[in-house]
Amino acid sequence: MQVFLQGLLFGVVYIAPIGMQNLFVVSTAIEQPLQRALRVALIVIFFDASLSLACFYGIGKLLQATPWLEMAVLLVGSLLVFYIGWGLLRAKEEAMGTMNADFSYKTAIITAFSVAWLNPQAIIDGSVLLAAFRVSIPMELAHWFIIGVLIASVVWFIGLTSLISKFKHLMQPRVLLWINRVCGAVIILYGVKLLATFVTKI
Repeated sequence: MQVFLQGLLFGVVYIAPIGMQNLFVVSTAIEQPLQRALRVALIVIFFDASLSLACFYGIGKLLQATPWLEMAVLLVGSLLVFYIGWGLLRAKEEAMGTMNADFSYKTAIITAFSVAWLNPQAIIDGSVLLAAFRVSIPMELAHWFIIGVLIASVVWFIGLTSLISKFKHLMQPRVLLWINRVCGAVIILYGVKLLATFVTKI
C-alpha cells in the first residue's frame, strides 16, 4: 500500500505542473460539451499512461542511444506543437463553446499523441524519474508503484476536465478566447524550445 501511495503521489506531482497535456485538456474542456471533453480526457490518459509505462520500462534509454531517432522526434514534435499552438491562437470568439462542427476525434487523437509522445523532454525526464523510483523499490512491488502513477493520471485529467467544464459558464466568451490564446502562446513556446534543442544538436 505504501508503494502504491508513493506512485499515486508521484503521478499527481509529475502531471500537475502546467504542460502541453494540461493546456490541451483545459482548452478542450472550455470549447467542448462535457461528455466530449471527457472522451478527449480519456484519449489523453491513454497516451499519458502508455508513455509512463514506456518510461518506467526504459524507452528513454532508446532515445539516448539512438541519436537519429531523438533528432527525428525533436523535429517532428516541434512542428506539430507549433501547429497545435497556432490553431489555438487563431481561435475566434464566436466559436468558443460551440466548436461542434470543427471538432474531430482524429485531430484530438493526433494532438493527444503529440503532446505526450512527441515531447522528448517529457520522455527523457519521465524515464529518469521513473527509473530512479523503480531501482529504489523492490522488484516484486514495482508494479504497485506504476499502478499508482496510472491511477493518478486518470484522477487528474478527469478531475481537471470536470472542474473546468463545470465553471466555464462563469466566464465570458472573450475571457475564454484569451485563455485559448494564452494556451496557444505557451504551447508555441514549447515548440520553440524543442526546435532550439534540435538545432543545438545538429
